[in-house]
Amino acid sequence: MIEPAEPVDPVDPEQTTQMSPVAAIADGEQAQPPQKAGRSLLKASGTMAIATLISRITGFLWKAMLAWVVGLGLINDSFTVANNLPTIITELLLGGVLTSIVVPVLVRAQKEDSDGGLEYTQRLVTLATVILGVGTLLSVIAAPLLTAVYVSGGDTQANRALVTAFAYLLLPQIVFYGLSALLMAILQSKQVFGPPAWAPVVNNLVIIGTILVYWMLPGELVVDPVRMTDAHLLVLGVGVTLGVVAQAAILIPALRRSGFKPAWRWGWDSRLSEFGGLAAWVLGYALVGMLGVIALTRVATAFEGSLAIYQNAWLLLQLPYGVIGFSIMTAVLPRMSRAAADGDYDRLKADLSLGARLCTLILLPLSVLMTVFGTQIGISLFSLGEGAGGAGRLGQALVVSSFGLLPYAITMLQLRVFYAMKDSRTPTLILAIMTAIKVPLLYLCPVLLDDEQVVLGITFVNSFTFVIGWLIGEIWLRHRIGRLGNRALWVTLGKAAMASIWGGGAALLAAQGIGALMPQADGAGTAWVQLIVGSVLCGIVTLGFMLLLKVRELDPVLQRVRRMVGR
Repeated sequence: MIEPAEPVDPVDPEQTTQMSPVAAIADGEQAQPPQKAGRSLLKASGTMAIATLISRITGFLWKAMLAWVVGLGLINDSFTVANNLPTIITELLLGGVLTSIVVPVLVRAQKEDSDGGLEYTQRLVTLATVILGVGTLLSVIAAPLLTAVYVSGGDTQANRALVTAFAYLLLPQIVFYGLSALLMAILQSKQVFGPPAWAPVVNNLVIIGTILVYWMLPGELVVDPVRMTDAHLLVLGVGVTLGVVAQAAILIPALRRSGFKPAWRWGWDSRLSEFGGLAAWVLGYALVGMLGVIALTRVATAFEGSLAIYQNAWLLLQLPYGVIGFSIMTAVLPRMSRAAADGDYDRLKADLSLGARLCTLILLPLSVLMTVFGTQIGISLFSLGEGAGGAGRLGQALVVSSFGLLPYAITMLQLRVFYAMKDSRTPTLILAIMTAIKVPLLYLCPVLLDDEQVVLGITFVNSFTFVIGWLIGEIWLRHRIGRLGNRALWVTLGKAAMASIWGGGAALLAAQGIGALMPQADGAGTAWVQLIVGSVLCGIVTLGFMLLLKVRELDPVLQRVRRMVGR
C-alpha cells in the first residue's frame, strides 16, 4: 500500500542541499545546519524503528507460518486473494493512500483553528466512519462479484468458492482498516509516532495466535465442497479480522492522551470540501492502482502458488523499506507539509534530498544483499512443512525483484512531496503511467515465459514499474518546483553503490566457500549458514568502504555512537 502560484527557485538548489540551513521540525525554531537536521530526522525515525522492525518481522512471521501450515498452493492463494480485498477497498473508501493527504490537512487545521483543529478532526472522523460503514456493508453483499473480478475462471488455481467464503469473513476488516489509518494519521499530525508503529504488531500477534489454533485443529480445510461452517475456515477468517479490530482499538488510548476527544460531530466544515477535492484524486489513484492489482491477481492465480509466492517475495522486499524507509518518510512528512504550507520550497527540497539520501544509504546495500542471497532467504525461511515445494521459486523471485527496493522507496517519498503541496492529482497521473506500462507486461509474462517462470516475470515487472515511477516523479517535480538539488543524492548513490558491490562480492565469495565446505549438508542448514555469515561480512565490508569514501550522511550515526562510547 501507498501512503502522499508556482514556486520560484531563488537560489541554486545544489548549494541549498549541501550548505544552506534545513528547517527545524517544530514551527518557529531557528533553522538548523544539515547535520543537525539529519540527527533530528534520525532521532524521530529511530523512535519508530524498533516497533516497525518488530511489526515487519511479526507480519512476515505469520505469512511464513501460514505457508508452513497450508503450503504455497490453492488454500494460500485463495486466502491471499480474499485477504487483499479489504485493503484494496479501504484504499477506495479512505484508507492508507488517503492518510498521505490527511496529515498535511490536519497540520494546517491545527495551526489555523483556536481549538487546535479538534472540531474539524471530529467531523472528519464522523464522515469517514459513515463512509467506511456503508462501504463495508456493500462489499460483504457483493463478495461473490468481487471474487469474480479478481479470480479468472477456467483453469485458475485459486478456488472461487473458497475465496468467496473467506471474503465474507474478511471484508468486515474494511471499517477497522480505514479507522486505523485515519487515527494513525491524526496521531502522526500531532508528532505522536509510537502507538501507530506498535498497533500493527498487535494485529500480527493476534493472527499468529489464530494460525496456531488453526494448526492444532484436527483434519484439514475441505475445499470440495466449501462449507461456511468448516472450523478451519471460521478460525482463519474470524481470527484474522479480529487482529485488525485490535489494531484500531489500541490507538484510542493514545488518541485521548494526545488531546483528541472522540465524538460524533455532524455538520459541514467548508474545508472538508477542499479535503474532498484532494480525496477525489486519491480515489482515482486507488482505482488506477486497483487495475494493476486485478491484472496481477488474475495472471498469478492461473498458476498454482504464484500469487502466494509473489506476495511473500514482495513482503520480504518491503521488510527493510518498512523498517527504514517508511520510518524516515513518516518522520519527514510533517516537516515537508509545514515547509509547503510556509511556501518554503528550498526547505521542502532539502528535506526530500535528505530523506532520499538516508534511504539510499541503507536500502541500496540491502538490495544488493537480497540479490546475492535471495535463493538462500527463500530456502531458509520457507522450506519447513508444507511450504518446501515453493521455497526455491520464492527465493528466485526475490533475486529478480530486489533491484526495485530503492526505486520503490524514492517513488513513495516523491509522492509525499506532492501530497505535502496539496497536490493529489499528480500522484494519480504518475501511477496511471506506471499502470499503463505494468498491465501489458504482466499479461505478456504467460506468453513469453514457461509456467514455472511466470511468477518471476510478475515480480520483475512489479519492481521495474517503480524504476519508471522514480524517473517520472523526478521529471514532474523538476517541472513543479525547479531543480531538486540532486548532486548530493547522486554522490551518495555512487558511493553507496560502490561500497555495496564490494560488500556483495565478498558475501558471494563467502557463500561459495561455505557451499564447497558443506556439500552434503541439509539445504536449509547450508542456506542459513551462508545467509548469516554472508550478511555479516557484507555489512562489515560495505560499512568499511562507506567510511573510506567518507559518506557524510553517516556522521550523525557515528557521532551518536561516539557519545554512547564516551558515556
